Amino acid sequence: MEPMQKINASPDVPRWAVLAAHSVPLVTLPSGLWRIAQVTGLPVAAQLGRDGREVVVAVTLTLMTEGLALLTLGLVRPWGEMAPRWLPFIGGRRVHTLAAVVPALLGAAVLGTLGTWFACTQAAGLIGRVAQTSAQQALLVVCYVPLLAWAPLLAATTVAYYRRRTSAL
Repeated sequence: MEPMQKINASPDVPRWAVLAAHSVPLVTLPSGLWRIAQVTGLPVAAQLGRDGREVVVAVTLTLMTEGLALLTLGLVRPWGEMAPRWLPFIGGRRVHTLAAVVPALLGAAVLGTLGTWFACTQAAGLIGRVAQTSAQQALLVVCYVPLLAWAPLLAATTVAYYRRRTSAL
């Protein structure tokens, strides 16, 4: 048994796809940790006056980002092919291939477009406004640059899922 089989990947999933899918939550994690550190008062950025709303937005954005990133695992795990029985209405049913592929590819396209736009037009100004010292600027860049890998990792994993699911038909 291959080591990657121990994490319950579907048996016919290419190893690279399993690694790509498991990388997605990891590339989104640093930005979430930075946001949480910022709203808790750690000196990672200029303190912009933390009110309750900013904390809620930062925590919600972080949880949503990680939740969406974790959904990528469904493209390599059995629950991405057969919905778990405990899910209402769809539990125990086969997941339609396009029901997973279309949202995943749309998500990859949106992420890629937003990431490119932001990196090319907005990043420098934001870094200057948010981070006061060169150490804070470096930390901000180190925490957010990995997000640029999310779109290609998701797209590649989705294509592998599509090929695997449609070749079995």
